[in-house]
Amino acid sequence: MRQSYLEIYEGGEGEIVEKKSRFLATIRPVKSEAEAAAVVEETRKKYWDANHNCTAYSIGVRNELVRCSDDGEPGGTAGRPMLDVLLGEQVHNVCAVVTRYFGGTLLGTGGLVRAYSRAVQEGLADCVILEKKPGQEILVKCDYNGIGKIQYTAGQMGVHTLDTSYTDMVTSRILVPEEQTGLFMKKVTEATSGRAVMELLGTPYFAEKDREILLFEE
Repeated sequence: MRQSYLEIYEGGEGEIVEKKSRFLATIRPVKSEAEAAAVVEETRKKYWDANHNCTAYSIGVRNELVRCSDDGEPGGTAGRPMLDVLLGEQVHNVCAVVTRYFGGTLLGTGGLVRAYSRAVQEGLADCVILEKKPGQEILVKCDYNGIGKIQYTAGQMGVHTLDTSYTDMVTSRILVPEEQTGLFMKKVTEATSGRAVMELLGTPYFAEKDREILLFEE
């Protein structure tokens, strides 16, 4: 059974100031190491005069690929704390770059860890993060006597009707959470006395954003 997971849909930025040092977080969605490298390079060019551009990224639903870099800061004070925030928030397919402009005062090991962690948290707060859930898209065909029963069943279970067409038969595309597929099909069969014909069209992930259903083929 596939699992739901959180993913960055739209990136964001964040900024904190600690003892006159500025920490600028850039958070972007990425699907590969090459995309992460491009985000890092773009940020380095944008903030070419900064003292440090520290990085962390996690790619894959199970964090199959994780990397981090302190970029000249004392070992373990920047990249790893940034990565720990990403892993702790359980977001996937994400790249974080925190740019530091040194303010003249040393922060110490603990101060750096806290500053880089907070910067990533601020950046994540500015992002759009979706919960992507495994679903099954089902084509349901029935006569006009059965459509009301199917719509009632869908409403009772809280599943989404993507579209419906009316010809000599009524055809609906219905998105069902993967774990509810068997129950939904059973209820439709019972409600229509077996007259409804159902066909599996696909197995997309889906998410809700501003009351809109978004589908993702993976």
